[in-house]
Amino acid sequence: MTESKGKYDSRNKLNNLTGTEWLKLTKSFLFSEKCADDKDAFKHPAPFLIKDVEKMISLFTKEGMVILDPFMGSGTTSIAAYNLKRLSIGIDLSNEYKKLATERFAKKGMQENKDYKYIVGDSTEKLRNIESVDFVITSPPYHNILKNNAKGLRKDSSAKGFRSGSRIGVEYYSDNKNDLGNQDTYEDFLKLLKKVMKHCFNRLRNDKYCSIIISDFTVDKKEICVQADIVKLMTEIGFEFVGTIALLQDNKPLYPFGYPYSFKINHMHQNIINFRKAGV
Repeated sequence: MTESKGKYDSRNKLNNLTGTEWLKLTKSFLFSEKCADDKDAFKHPAPFLIKDVEKMISLFTKEGMVILDPFMGSGTTSIAAYNLKRLSIGIDLSNEYKKLATERFAKKGMQENKDYKYIVGDSTEKLRNIESVDFVITSPPYHNILKNNAKGLRKDSSAKGFRSGSRIGVEYYSDNKNDLGNQDTYEDFLKLLKKVMKHCFNRLRNDKYCSIIISDFTVDKKEICVQADIVKLMTEIGFEFVGTIALLQDNKPLYPFGYPYSFKINHMHQNIINFRKAGV
């Protein structure tokens, strides 16, 4: 028996979901979900998954609306938007990642300047010149954690179409001084992220939403509540915090970081931190 998807309410100005579909996406957790089209993204050091992004796009937009990702990377946001009949604009510092993304787009039959725009450059500059958008979703670099001495995975399953964590022989994003992954201090990282998100705020239409996908991480071997700092900087910009969804990733490997002397957490989820730009 096919499960009922419920009824669509004509008063719904936010998305194309029925009441039943909407309700399921209001949970405070989601399970990360992979698909075959994720495989090519594993050439990027820290991709996120198409179906995870699709859930947020379907919740916060209607068909034909424009999605913005200021840290586009391997192009996942654009593919998710295309799958749901939305348009997308992405910005990234790296020509290499644009090449990777466009290879993925070509396999989907996506056409540049029709289905998507991928702009290479610094988001703090390029965002000044784009049109208004209906939703912002992104997963920014996690400060400089890809530059640590860890070796990443002990087992690489990317050939099977998935990966359980960071790459073996972890690669960092770039050597660009304006890369969030190259900031000398955590405070510099937050300062630059705030600058980018301020431009996103200015491009986002009133009463629309922004989702930042990021986990907590350690800085100088100390655990940081990154979510709290992001909520603080986003509300200082003018966003309204509307809640966090835990994106559960139970397939990640467990490492005995502090064993047998002290508790050190294994981060098995990312935080999808959601904000709204209230109308004036």
